[in-house]
Parts: sequence; C-alpha cells; structure tokens
Amino acid sequence: AKMAPTQEKHSSEELLQAQVDLWHHALGFVKSMALKCAMELQIPNTIQHHGGSMTPSELAAKIGLHPSKLPRLRRLMRVLIVSDIFVVHEVASPNKEVAYGLTPTTRLLAIDEVRSNLSPILSLILDSTVTAPFSGMHSWFLDEHSTSLFEKAHGLNVWEMAAQNSTYNQLINDAMVSDSNFLMDIILRECSGVFLGIKSLIDVAGGHGGSAKAIAKAFPQMKCSVLDLPHVVEEAPTFDHVSFISGDMFKYIPPADALFLKVRPLDFVSSLRTHTQFTIGCHKVSI
Repeated sequence: AKMAPTQEKHSSEELLQAQVDLWHHALGFVKSMALKCAMELQIPNTIQHHGGSMTPSELAAKIGLHPSKLPRLRRLMRVLIVSDIFVVHEVASPNKEVAYGLTPTTRLLAIDEVRSNLSPILSLILDSTVTAPFSGMHSWFLDEHSTSLFEKAHGLNVWEMAAQNSTYNQLINDAMVSDSNFLMDIILRECSGVFLGIKSLIDVAGGHGGSAKAIAKAFPQMKCSVLDLPHVVEEAPTFDHVSFISGDMFKYIPPADALFLKVRPLDFVSSLRTHTQFTIGCHKVSI
C-alpha cells in the first residue's frame, strides 16, 4: 500500500518568506513597466543633459509633471534604483533632497552616450503588442495547434503584422537598427578576423542595413548587400556601398562570398535569447 505523503511542517518565518517570494514573482512586471515609463518620460536623457544628476524636484519640473505627481515620481525612481537602473546620491541642498544619477545600464538608454542607444529595441520588447499575449499563455499551452504565443493572440505572426501595420513595422525596423549598431561595434572589435578576405557579403534579413553599413565602413573593399522582405526594403534608407535586395530568404538568396545571418529571434513571445549568434559562411560566433 502506498504511504500517504508526510506533510512537511514549516516555521512561521519560512511561510512568511514564501509569501514574500510569491509577491516578488506576481509583481515582477512592475519593474519592466517602470523602465518603460522612465523611457517614455525621457528620464535617462533628461538626467544626462542636466549634467548626470538631478533632484526629484528638478526632474519633475523638467519633464513637465504636475507638482502633485512628485511623490509618485519618487516612488517610480525608488523602484528603478532598487533595480540598479538609476543610482541615488546624497547632496547638500536646503530641502535635503537626494539626486538621481545614471548607471552604466541607464547610459545605454541615453541618446548621446553611445553611438546607438538601446531604447528602440526595449520599446519593442515592452510594447503591449509583445507583452499582452503573455496573459493568455495558459490557453496557448492547452491549444493543440502549433503556433507561437504571438500568433495565438493576434492571428498573425510578427512578420505578417509588420507587413500590415506600418506603426509596428517602424517599431521593428528602429529596434533592429538600434540592436545592430550597438552589437556591430562589439562584433567588429572582437571578431573582425572572420571578415578578412571576403569580397562580397549578403546580410540575410538585414532590415534597414545597420549591420551591413557597419561592415561596409570597416571593410570598404567589400560589396555589401541586404536581403529582406519587400515592405522592409521599401522604407530602407540609402547608404553608400550598401545595396538592398527585395526578396524572401526562404525562396532565394543571391550568390555571394559570404552570408551574414544574425540570429536574435524577433518573436520575443515564443523565444528569448540573452546572447547573440552571427554566422558568416561556415563560421558561427557567439558573443
């Protein structure tokens, strides 16, 4: 006969800690929404343009908040300080206000701090189009059809929605340029050897050409092209030494010495990656 499982007894301290852990999980979305709010209020840029440090009163006035919202701003910033997005400094002021400062993380969101800040790609990740499907995750698991969480919620995959929705398409394009510009600086600095000897390269699904532009600048003798879907190429900017090809990579890829494919899934709802892989010919490099 099977023995009934013994009921493990927990101390009051353990039970209370378990409750705290549940609260942390349940309210975890507050951190990402607080970051989204700070980006939309332009708080990183505002603090940077003020010399890198601002009191709550200065910040509220600069971003145009009503004085009644000052306590709420302090609460918002407290969440972001605990998350190491901002830092707090003690300053000698008549009203004993603290001052908010930038961290290395926040500097990636400030426009003038890096060649391409990461605000656009975070705006895509935190957009309601991407986050809302998660509230229906349970029904997605129970659905026998094989589709992504994004497609389950919207009836379209990421690329189909981009083709039909110009606002979402621009959000994706801006995000990919931002991500490519940021990462290509690192890739070309750390892995430039894999590009040596290549005379022609096609950036497959290269969007608006952020990666190809960086490669062409670093290797001007290389002929760089970008292959992407028609609605992407239609709105692509013009770059010297970079040509754009309208097409579907699953149907045809023009010949070249090397194909450049940066694997960073856009369907964030179905798969998230914390690192980037890029493939050139037979070379795969992870950073």
